[in-house]
Amino acid sequence: MIVTEDVGNVQREAWARGVLPPVETVRPGLWSIPVPMPRNPLRYVLIYALALPDGLALIDVGWDSEESWLALCRGIAETGHRVTDVRYAAVTHLHPDHFGLAPRLRDISGATLAMHAADAALLGHRTAGDDTADERTWEIQLDRLGAPAGVRAAARVDLVRFGPGETVDVVLDDGSPLNLPGWDLRAVWTPGHTPGHLTFVDETHGVLFSGDHMLPRISPNISTVPGELDNPLHRYLLSLHATTTMPDGLVLPAHEYRFRGIADRAQQLMSHHEERFAEIVAALHARPESTAWEISAHIAWSRPFDSMSERLLRLAVRETHAHLLVLADRGHIRSLGGNPERWTLPIPTAPKPEKDTS
Repeated sequence: MIVTEDVGNVQREAWARGVLPPVETVRPGLWSIPVPMPRNPLRYVLIYALALPDGLALIDVGWDSEESWLALCRGIAETGHRVTDVRYAAVTHLHPDHFGLAPRLRDISGATLAMHAADAALLGHRTAGDDTADERTWEIQLDRLGAPAGVRAAARVDLVRFGPGETVDVVLDDGSPLNLPGWDLRAVWTPGHTPGHLTFVDETHGVLFSGDHMLPRISPNISTVPGELDNPLHRYLLSLHATTTMPDGLVLPAHEYRFRGIADRAQQLMSHHEERFAEIVAALHARPESTAWEISAHIAWSRPFDSMSERLLRLAVRETHAHLLVLADRGHIRSLGGNPERWTLPIPTAPKPEKDTS
């Protein structure tokens, strides 16, 4: 285990080399534990372990796979604890790389699970037929966005399910204290990436556990997902704006590497989305009456659009749709409706005649 005190140089180097970083002591009693995400381009999620008088608390828990579970157990062992010492797990949001191992962890350690109500509600028990219904809903949405049949047919819902009558133990709201001995952590609601995304702030220790709300290098995917936020990017931009007022401290994200500069990074992310808005408007100038899929194919991505996997294509077109909704709210574009839905520029309005002042 490597001991470091501040910014994540070791994590940054590991990310650049495409390898798993080591378990690190970020501060005394605070460790970062990388847990692999099999067959995922993000490669791993960073779990944070916090020392308690009688064990450990975790921020997020990792992907539900045997490889991930063994990595979590090994990482906890490097802190001088066992997985049965975990007393509490605060989950930033419902995505499977953050929540996936939570049911197994609770079964083995008895840990208290905590998350926001809006995400906890999406993890309820489903019957065998519900997954098929969910997949059909997602396919209908992708059809309306103009996605081709192959991308639509591959849609599936990938959420952890609770058993009948099960839910999280603690529901956290905006400003809720975590009440962990030795820590001054409170939850800050930052919806956008999911309806109930939480960050956790400890101003006494000068740290922000940012989950996927704020990453050092990439912009989190903000997508329209059936059954979740109606206008997720609008909510995300509001969350980013609120983040700029937070006291500066060390940011501990769920992916890539830790960094400093909370307000600067929030401003960078807001600027990124403004650039994306301008790019989409330019694409509609060139190709009026386009679908979200057609627009997605003519804007820039981190890799060529036609080389993306079906999963990444679904994320891309839903992210484009999230931008279209904000642009429509601002009056910069308008929907023509239909299935698939088409978008174009607003109808120019004639200038009002000047009043005769003679």
